[in-house]
Amino acid sequence: MEKHTSELTRTLARSTALLALVLGVAGCATQNANPPAPTTASSPDYNYIVGPGDTLNINVWRNPELSSTVPVRPDGKVSTPLVDELVAQGKTPTEIARDVEKALAKFVRDPVVTVIVTSFVGPYSEQIRVVGEATKPQFLPYKQKMTVMDVMIAVGGLTEFAEGNKATIVRSSEGNKRYSVRLQDLVKRGDISANVEMLPGDILIIPQGWF
Repeated sequence: MEKHTSELTRTLARSTALLALVLGVAGCATQNANPPAPTTASSPDYNYIVGPGDTLNINVWRNPELSSTVPVRPDGKVSTPLVDELVAQGKTPTEIARDVEKALAKFVRDPVVTVIVTSFVGPYSEQIRVVGEATKPQFLPYKQKMTVMDVMIAVGGLTEFAEGNKATIVRSSEGNKRYSVRLQDLVKRGDISANVEMLPGDILIIPQGWF
């Protein structure tokens, strides 16, 4: 009788330990050790930076023959009438306009140039990248006040295997600091409190659930 009781006690102890282990793993699976991403992150003085793949409308006032719509080449440069090569990558549209004016000043008296970006891609360093269990993982051009909800709409939401509440934002502008974000609550439950702003260069990582 004592032997049977002792074996029963050991069995119960092992079962309790196993249950605690399982619960511990399950608890880890639903939590993200990183701090929550700040709700507000963007800066009001942000200026768009031109990158390869952008399309620029370069208008020279009173000189339509010098005006043109040109793509930014993979090497980050553009070519316009009378300007063979001009670096556009990494500059704002206003900075590019001033550079074009300087180049044209050799041929035109007091040129006045405006530059408008008509197709947006942005430099690689500022693109938002989404990897993991998104329906359509991809990169997106950053836009002022862009939120994680905007990003999820663009990538088509979560896959059925996504562990949305364990998603992580890697913020390159802060030395690759990691923040947690509750995508499951936001996308599946409509919890707007889980919506946060993105910053240029952010990487959104969406892991797969274990079970």
